Amino acid sequence: MRFGAPDFLPLLAVPAGLLLLWFWQLWRRRADARAFTRRRHVPVNEKISFFGELLFWFFLILAAGSAILALAKPQAVTSLVRTAGIDIVILQDGSASMHVTDVKGDRWQRSMQFLRTFGEALRWENDRIALALFAHMATPQIRLTKDPNTFFFFLDHLDQKSPFRLEDDGTWDTNIERGIYWGLRLIEKDEELRKIAASTAKLPEANNTKAFVLVTDGQSWSGEVATSLALAQGRGIPLSVVGVGTTAGGIIPDPKRESGQPAIRSILNRAELTRIATAGGGRYYEIDRETDREIATQIIDQTRRRAGTTGIQEGTKELYWNFLFAAAVFLALGVLFLRDRVALALQLGAAAAVFIFVQAVF
Repeated sequence: MRFGAPDFLPLLAVPAGLLLLWFWQLWRRRADARAFTRRRHVPVNEKISFFGELLFWFFLILAAGSAILALAKPQAVTSLVRTAGIDIVILQDGSASMHVTDVKGDRWQRSMQFLRTFGEALRWENDRIALALFAHMATPQIRLTKDPNTFFFFLDHLDQKSPFRLEDDGTWDTNIERGIYWGLRLIEKDEELRKIAASTAKLPEANNTKAFVLVTDGQSWSGEVATSLALAQGRGIPLSVVGVGTTAGGIIPDPKRESGQPAIRSILNRAELTRIATAGGGRYYEIDRETDREIATQIIDQTRRRAGTTGIQEGTKELYWNFLFAAAVFLALGVLFLRDRVALALQLGAAAAVFIFVQAVF
């Protein structure tokens, strides 16, 4: 504990001296009580209070000491272990199968709802997030940023439908390999920019722990996923997979399908997505098997545990009102043992004067 206004601390000598005087008065009272008991000759069973009204003065002294400590602005020194920030790169599937309506809205809209919850679960102090969409090709949307407004702005404009149109042939492919590759490119570009900023402004380089989060149904995926996973593993970046959809599946809406052509049904490829997550050093999660908040919290906590700590940060907590409250409690307890109305009126007047003085000081 330390004090912001230590000049008031010498005033504690007053209640300390009064406390010594109080013990002396208590000793005298007990001596007088014993002498009175020895002198009386009538068989009267008279009870003599051990403290009498001395308890009032005891609590008054404690209240005065607490008020003086409050005036000295006490502060508790606290130590907070700071954890390093995390960088999350979201790889969002935008292929044709994400238009299937086997979940609330469709798979794309359900994914956007999950990403919004994920963003709300981040601390945003040192945490950053990036977003890349992919179908046959990948299109980065947000580079790593710790500005929540940027992330939620993009979600507001992507929440209804994927930017990959069903009329385009490239939409009918789920190239997970390309998505992971562009996730790595986002990280590499961020490292280049931060190195330049660190060299010009002499800023420390970021040491955030990084992780990929792949949101997909895994339908008809292509590409050499193992190649991109090996690159990510070489960088020490795990890949968690969040599946969206159901094993019952649904029909993919095809605006170019002619009459008589068979419809294409899409189902959640749970087995393959679990295999990708295991190979990527992460875990497989499934939307609606767990709540969005639970999935987001587990991914963030696992990443944060890998981040370690950046040291111990000291802070202070103001205890002024704690000591002032203690003074009021001691004063109230003392009044309970006060039977003289004149003394009670004087006490209330003194309390009002102390309150006015404290308000004037602060």
